[in-house]
Amino acid sequence: MRSPSQVGDGDHAVDLDPLVLELAKVLPKGYTFTAHHLSTTPTPTDPLCHPPAYNAVSSSISGDVGVKSKERRPSKPLKTYCEKHFLTISIGAGEEGETRHDKQVLVLGLEIYIYTTSFSTIIFVSKADSTGYLHLLHLPKGTPSPIREVTACFLSFLIANRRRPTKQLVVNLFARAQSQYLFPGSVKNSGKHVLDDRGLVKWWCRVLNLLLEGDKYLETKSLWDAVHGYLVIPGLDNYETRAFLPKTGEAATNWTLGHPLETISPYTRDEGTFGRNIHPRSLIPTFPDDPKARFVQELEESTSAKARLLSGWKTPKNLDQFWEMMAFRQECSSGRMTGFIWVVFEPRIAPKPDSIAATSTILSTSNASLDAQSKSTKPTTKKARRKLKGKRVLTGPIIPRKPRFKTHQHVQFPKLIETPHYYWPEKGRGQVVLNDDGYHRAVELLLHLEFGTMDQAIASTARWTKEVKMGENWALEIVGKRAITVPASTSSSSETANILSAQTMRKRRPDSHPADNTASSAPSVNTLGGSLVRKKAKLNTGEAADSPALNQDQSHRVAESEPKVNVLTTGLIRKKPKAS
Repeated sequence: MRSPSQVGDGDHAVDLDPLVLELAKVLPKGYTFTAHHLSTTPTPTDPLCHPPAYNAVSSSISGDVGVKSKERRPSKPLKTYCEKHFLTISIGAGEEGETRHDKQVLVLGLEIYIYTTSFSTIIFVSKADSTGYLHLLHLPKGTPSPIREVTACFLSFLIANRRRPTKQLVVNLFARAQSQYLFPGSVKNSGKHVLDDRGLVKWWCRVLNLLLEGDKYLETKSLWDAVHGYLVIPGLDNYETRAFLPKTGEAATNWTLGHPLETISPYTRDEGTFGRNIHPRSLIPTFPDDPKARFVQELEESTSAKARLLSGWKTPKNLDQFWEMMAFRQECSSGRMTGFIWVVFEPRIAPKPDSIAATSTILSTSNASLDAQSKSTKPTTKKARRKLKGKRVLTGPIIPRKPRFKTHQHVQFPKLIETPHYYWPEKGRGQVVLNDDGYHRAVELLLHLEFGTMDQAIASTARWTKEVKMGENWALEIVGKRAITVPASTSSSSETANILSAQTMRKRRPDSHPADNTASSAPSVNTLGGSLVRKKAKLNTGEAADSPALNQDQSHRVAESEPKVNVLTTGLIRKKPKAS
């Protein structure tokens, strides 16, 4: 599907897509990239949180209000829609004599899910992976990472195009290190830099911090009343967790070492319907392949349905206990670490607090009206029922239908772009829009390819881009416009020579006493004083009487020149035993 803002130019399109314009601002100037954007239509899905029970105060049968009932009725789950986005970035891998588009290799893949309800929009980063072939661009040393810039730009693009003026928006992800997520075999590539758990949490904090600070995404930030970040790492205290935040002056005010689950939950806004104390099972969202979602599932299975409505789970009674127990899970212990990150965008116009009760009332009245209509339209007699059950007799000429080739499944677009439950403008859609089944096939195809070597990566890239759109071209060509600013420390290479001017050179002091210099050049003789000379120990008085009188210097030199003799006393001499 080609957007109306594109003009055909041979095999490739002259891209005027809004996503292309945004990505060109953050990519290095003069370098060419290729993007493939795939998305789905808003599809109904399971709710992220388990619905809580209604408040214990309810009306009795006789109509008296204020009577507490022991049996609490479960509330209806929130109607939730999911829209999936998949973005890939590729670069040219051909040699100098080849065309740029002949050989492409994928370098980055991002998978993002957008969950929408009548109360909020949640942008969940499902997967992000690279192949390690970005070094083929030969970027100057010190250039900002295009992977980090593209990730932040794509999130900002979705935030701006999925914004609803009265709805809260949340960017959520969990950082867990793994060798490969989307590109099988890419770990074999020596150019791929695989981060550990600590490095990955820091990397994601720096990426999302671009949405909080700086002037790059100031236009997106200005649309909201407040933007704030949250970080939780199970098993670490606040002092240890603070080391993962970016080292900036505004990080202390833009980040909170905690979670916003009570702030982003729609059930905490209506105390009259659900009560003041909401159980954690109704506050914790569960995403695909989420560590806390697996823990929630285990807790749900270990508790009966009636007990879950009355008192919730047995062991974690609040969110603090839940995060303490998460520290002992496999993903957060035994040397592993998982970071949970949120960025909450508060709207300028706050939603109404009684919206949940109003929605439930509208749903109940609409269901009652539908039931009344169905009852009124039911036939009363048996003859009328038989007539309705009878088959319709076809009459008239037979018009044959033309055969249709099933090249790809027809995607049924929703009739309305905006409803109380989702917002799906054309500006934020992908270059190719598929249904949920077609999207899963496209992602599964990528997960069964190989990116271990350069030849395998080029072949896998060509196969994936062709099979998704049945051979049609759906590439978005991007030429970077961001000027490359290399730091001063890296700009000066070690090969440059330091040239000193005449003012900075220090002249040698002229010799004032040449005779002294000549004398100093001769080898000097160290003469020892009388107190430094050690006399040779006398062996006996007889030898000392017969020896001539020598001065102290001569006796010292003679003593050093003669070989030393160890003389044993009579007590140390062992006599040889006589032979018998």
